[in-house]
This record gives sequence, structure tokens and C-alpha cells, in this order.
Amino acid sequence: MRQESPTFRVEVRSANNLVKLTAADFLVRTAYQMGKTPLLPLMAATLGADALFLGMIVSVSTLTGMGLKPLFGLLSDRWGRWSWLLGGTLLFAGMPFFYQWIENPGELLLLRLVHGLATAIYGPVTLAWVAEQGSSNIAERLGWFGMARSGGYLIGPSVAAALLTFMDPVSVFTVIGLLSITALLPVMMLRSMENLATPTKITWGKQFREALKSGLSLNEFWFAGSLECVVFLGIYAMKAFLPLLALEAGIAILWVGIFFSLQELTHILMRPLGGRLGDRYGHLLLAVSGMLLAAFALGLLPFTRDAFSLLPISLLFGAAQALIFPSTVALFTNRINPRHTGSGAGLLGSMKNLGKVAGPVMGGWMVHTHEMSWMLWSMSSLLAFTGFGLMILVPAGRKTLVHTGR
Repeated sequence: MRQESPTFRVEVRSANNLVKLTAADFLVRTAYQMGKTPLLPLMAATLGADALFLGMIVSVSTLTGMGLKPLFGLLSDRWGRWSWLLGGTLLFAGMPFFYQWIENPGELLLLRLVHGLATAIYGPVTLAWVAEQGSSNIAERLGWFGMARSGGYLIGPSVAAALLTFMDPVSVFTVIGLLSITALLPVMMLRSMENLATPTKITWGKQFREALKSGLSLNEFWFAGSLECVVFLGIYAMKAFLPLLALEAGIAILWVGIFFSLQELTHILMRPLGGRLGDRYGHLLLAVSGMLLAAFALGLLPFTRDAFSLLPISLLFGAAQALIFPSTVALFTNRINPRHTGSGAGLLGSMKNLGKVAGPVMGGWMVHTHEMSWMLWSMSSLLAFTGFGLMILVPAGRKTLVHTGR
């Protein structure tokens, strides 16, 4: 009988880890996205929130993640990933049941702030765990993980929109809580397979300073973080107000759910290809190309007049995401010290969350003071300007930023 090599056993263990992580992430992301678009903007509007306050409600859960993702990443670097993953899962499962007691926009804002703790934990912990499953083809592996994660973004909006045709928003949040509970099964199965943190005698302060220095000193962090921040600023402004744009145009809310699902389906199908192209031709080049495509899609939205004119635009958004996100993560994780992968993922997540927070708030202010079309064209211009600016600023000879393939 042939004896299995240590390398083979490590590969099998890594594959099992990836499957269980992916299953847990898929379940909680599906449930969480059900509670965002189109459900959350509609619930906020029903409670009486104006455009500016609606933008704050949509973005505030991400504010928690922006501040705490680096901390949770550092904690998982120091004490291991699993306990934090379990805590995040319990938050995902418990918080939706509190929406039944919400009576005004202020209470909804506060609950969303607390709900954001779950995403603050999941983001850096899962990305760091996936990145640790090998040292080669990081962007492609992250592309496959992200493809499964995006399944939640694919299914969630359409399921929520369909449920809203015969259920009230509070009942939909109860369904969200029940679905999140099922994620505990793959998380518990991961317990015996955890990549335990390396014991260290380094003090908290020193480890925190080292982690910050390791991440913030890299040019790749600032380029990847800036790209993700600006992209999410535009996308989340669109996500917050597309349901209202559709209602103004006489488009049924179900089509908004289909728009976001089709966007994520395109993202899912193209993401592994986007990761592979980034590994081959350069992560920054692919990310900026995706940013320009997203800018074009945003600029087209004000011209939509019916449901069918929305669908081609959703395809453009999905393709843009597939080009951007595997490469931005790989651009950074390829360079950071492996001892600080979790905190590094948290830092990058904070930059991304800055865009998620600012986008709906800025979008709400623009809609409140101007109009919807002006807001969308302004976001489109910002993405295009940033994309062209980064390509001009980065010298062609900087291979670590422009080309990593062979």
C-alpha cells in the first residue's frame, strides 16, 4: 500500500479548510445580502428616513468594520482564526431577530451599527485563512473563494425581493436569522483543522506596531486600498439608491433584485479568469481596467427607462468586479509579511469599508441637494479619474505593482 506523502496530506487539509470556510462564508453572506439591497433601503424609507439619513443607515454597519477589521485581524494572528470566526457567525445568526422591535430610523441606524461587528470579524479572518493555504497562485485561489462568496451576493437580493412580494420587511429579517444559523455547522467542522497561531512572546503593543508598519509601509497597500475604497464608494452609492431610482422609473422592485443577482452571477463566472489574468499580466493593470469599466456602467444608469435596459448594465458591473477584486487582494497579500496576514487583510478591509461608508452618505447628500442622475455621473467621474491617475502615477518599470506573471 502506497504511503501518502506529507505534501499530499497538507494539500488535502488545505482543500478541506477551503471548502468549509467557503460554505460558512456563503451562508452568512447570502443571509446578510438579503438584508441589504433592496430590503434595507425600503425599510428605512418606510420608517420615514430622508435620502441623507437613508444613506447613513445603509452605510453605518460598514463603519463598524472600518474601525475594527484591523483589530480582529490582529487578534486572529495572535490567537488563531477559529474562535473569531465562531463569534462572527453567532452575531450573523442573532442580530436579524432584533429588527422586529425597530420603530424609527434612529433605532434602525443603531442596530445596523452593531450588526456590522459580524462583517468586521469575517472579512480579515476568512481572507487570511484562505491566503495561508499555500504560497503560490494566491490571486487564483482568492478568485475561487471570492466566486463562492459572491454566490451570496448573487442569491440574496433576488430572494429578498421575491420574499418582499408577500412578506413584510421584519418577517424577511427573521428568515435571514434562521438561514444564518445554518452556517454554524461548517464552522464547527473547522474546529479540528484550525491553523493555530504561532505562539509568541511579543507584547500587544509591539505586535500592533509591527503589523501596522508591515502593511502601511507597502506601496501595494496604498494602491490596492485606494482602488478598493473608490470602487466601493461608487458601487455602494449605486446600491443604496438604485431601488428608489427604479421605483421612480416605474420598475418593479423584483427587477432590482434581479439586477444585483445578475451582476453577481457575472462576477462569479468571471472572477477566476480575472484572478488568472491578474497573475499573468499584472494586478494593478487588471484592477484599473475594471475600475474604468465600472465608471462606464455608472454613467449609463441615469439613461435607464425600463427593466430590460438595466440588465446589460448589471453585466458590466459584474465584469468590472471580476477584474478588480482578485487583483487588489493579491497585490497586497503577495508582499506583506506572512506573520501579519490577518491584520493586513484587516487594514485592506478598512480601506474598502471607508468607501462603503462614504458612498451611501455622499450619494444621499448629492441626491438630497441635487438629483439622482447628478450623483451617478459624479461617482462615474470619480472612478474614471482615479483609474487614469493611478496608471499615470505608477512607472511602467515597477513590476511588483504592474506585472507579477512569468
